[in-house]
Order: sequence, then structure tokens, then C-alpha cells
Amino acid sequence: MNKKFWLITAISACIGLAACMKEYDNPAIGQPSPYISIEVLRQQYKGNDLILTEAAMIGAKTIRGVVISDTAGHNFPAGVFVVQDDSKGKMRGITLVQENNSPVNVSIGDSVIVNIVNTRMVNNRGSLQIVGVKPGNINKLSGGAEVKVSSITLSQLGADFDNFESTLVQFNADIFPEAAPGTKYSGVNGLSDGLDSTISLLTLNTAKFANNSVPVSATFKGIPTIQNESGTQRDSTAAKYIVMRTIQDVQFASGKLYNTFPEDFESPNASEKGSYASKAIDLKTGNWTLNQAILGTTKDRDRFNPAGKQCIRMQQNLSYNTFVQMNFDLPNGASKVTLSYGSYYNDASSSWVLEASTDGGTTWTAVSDTISNASSQAKVATIMLDIQVPVRFRVTKIGLGPTNGTTILNGRLSIEDIAIYERIPG
Repeated sequence: MNKKFWLITAISACIGLAACMKEYDNPAIGQPSPYISIEVLRQQYKGNDLILTEAAMIGAKTIRGVVISDTAGHNFPAGVFVVQDDSKGKMRGITLVQENNSPVNVSIGDSVIVNIVNTRMVNNRGSLQIVGVKPGNINKLSGGAEVKVSSITLSQLGADFDNFESTLVQFNADIFPEAAPGTKYSGVNGLSDGLDSTISLLTLNTAKFANNSVPVSATFKGIPTIQNESGTQRDSTAAKYIVMRTIQDVQFASGKLYNTFPEDFESPNASEKGSYASKAIDLKTGNWTLNQAILGTTKDRDRFNPAGKQCIRMQQNLSYNTFVQMNFDLPNGASKVTLSYGSYYNDASSSWVLEASTDGGTTWTAVSDTISNASSQAKVATIMLDIQVPVRFRVTKIGLGPTNGTTILNGRLSIEDIAIYERIPG
């Protein structure tokens, strides 16, 4: 009936770069680090062009990080490359422009140190950039470093765009408005995840994939950037874009997102389902049964997305399976299901599986592998399907019994933003 495939990536991860200040045996004596983290560097920009002297960089001379752009795809202007690092515990990135737009000689996955003394940090039509970087001041430490990607939702990106700017992200989205068959990547193509439609794909006509046809819906990977055609404001007047690097940044093409999805569990009010006892309630997308599950609202414990206030919280330590189940069919089959999940607060992980029914809920079949890596950092699961008939789904939490901290992990589970995509046309 279907083929199974799932992909899970962490929303954030560590590169483990150094902090901005060294520590010495004598705490009264210290020297500025030669490195400034990208996060701290970005904080020095106050709205006007900034000449990056050592004083402006708190005594530092260099930044370091991993190159995330890829010149092979020809979707970046000449002389431009992008690096990211998380040496202050948060992934941050910056776009660098070489002096005279000279050819870029570093590649994706290169670990680099860049001397940026006497360059300028500028707002280029809304995009924060370091310009005037001398090629001789770019020191490649090694190649083949792991390139971390933040797996998020498009609405999360829209709500926190400034912090994701110039980092590598991936998300699921439809081309919006729905593109006519044969529509090319070249130019601007709008995106939507059913909650946010303020971000677009930006593809230069020089890109190797510019004349490829866009999918109806897919998982897109790329680098967020801002462009304001009428000024330098980083506000609602600026356009927010994702810049893909190569055609390999498009995966898991599918049919379009069903209308009213994703199910974000924002309605009804959590008081309608404050008890774990099984109950059917009307959500935004239709009627669902929440079995040993409530609508959780505790910030920084329930893993709802930053733009939301509610998500599913499933009970812990039970010895029988529980579920969050659709009580209605979607008429046009399914090619993909995505959802966000994480462990509640500091709870142990747990195990869950996605199940589907094509006979009105009489029988259920697993359509994903068992997923057992929930943590305090929300993750996104992508499950590829080939279901051609009307279908409904449920998330089943496996009843492993009480957590013992070693062989059994069965904490509370947060579920958020369930998105279901129609079968691929044709």
C-alpha cells in the first residue's frame, strides 16, 4: 500500500567552537581572545556601517566557522560566501564579501578562520554582511567538516528570521501560490506551510538549476537572507528569502499540503482537553481522539513552536499504547506526513510510530519506523508515503511501561504541527 521512509534531523546542533574570552589561572589577568563569535559580532552592529577595528570587536581580530555556501551551484553573487558557528551556544551565521568580488576559494564544509580587521560590517539592502574581506586573510583549517542544518518549520523561520539569517535551515513547504506545471526555479517563488507565506525562494538566473521545474511541495534546504529593494530596513518592508545552493537542496517532493493543515493544536482552548482520559474533540482540521493526551500549554516544557501556545502532551510510563487519532478521512491519499516532536521538559525519551487507516479507522498499519529519539530539542520527522486512496492517520505512543532510566525510556511526549500532503498528481 505504501513505501516507508523517514528522516529526522535535529533543530540545532553543536560545532563546538571556542568562546570569545580565554580564562587563565590568575582570574585577575586576562587577554582578549583573537576570535569573536559570530553571535557577538552581529551584536556590535547598531544600525550604521561599522569599521571592524580590534576595539570594535572587543580586542578580537578574527571569526571562525564552517562554510555553508556552495559556489558550485552558481546561486550566489561573485565573491560571496557564508559561514556559521555556534561558539556561544546558539547557531549564528554571517555573509562575507571578498574585496573586489574576487573568486571564492573556499568550499562547503571548509573550517576557516577569517581575519576581518579593517573590513566593514554593513546593512546591504537589509542583509547584514562583512565586506572588503581580503582573500589572503582567509585561512582554511580543514575540509570536510560536518555542515549542521537547523530543521524547523517555515512558520518558525518567519517568527525568528533575524536569528536564522545566514545559517543553514531546512523545512517543508508548498510552492505558493500553486505553480503551473513547468514553472522554473529562476526568479522568486513563494512558499507556504499553511501558517506562514511571507518567505520565498530566490534563484539567480545564473544558477545551474534555474531552469529546473519546481515541485508542488518538498523539503527545501537553504540560507535565509533579507533584501529590501527600497532601503535598508529589516522590517515588514523587506523581503525574506531562502537561497538554495544546488538542486540537491530539494528533497522529498510530494503533493500539496491539504487545506487547513498543518494541525497546530491551537484550537480549542486547552481547557477543553485538560484531562488525559480519552476524548474526541474538534480541532482546526476536524475531529480527533486524544487518548492519554492533553493540550499542553507550559512554555519551555511543552514543545509547541515559537509562534504558538499549545501542543499535544502524551502521558508517560504507561504499559499500553496510546494515540492522537484523526476521526476523518482525507480524500486524495497521501504522499508525505511531517510533524514536530520532543520530550516534555526534562522527561526521558519515548517511542512512537505513525499509523494509517484506509478503511475508515477499522484497522491501522504502521507507515513509519519506530521513532525513539525525542529530546528537549524539538525535531521534525518526515515520513514519505505512496497512498492513493482516502486515508486517516494517528500518532501511536508505544506503551513500554515505567521509565527505569536504562532499558526503558517512556517519558511524556510533545507532538506539534502535523502536516499531511496529498498524493502526487498524475
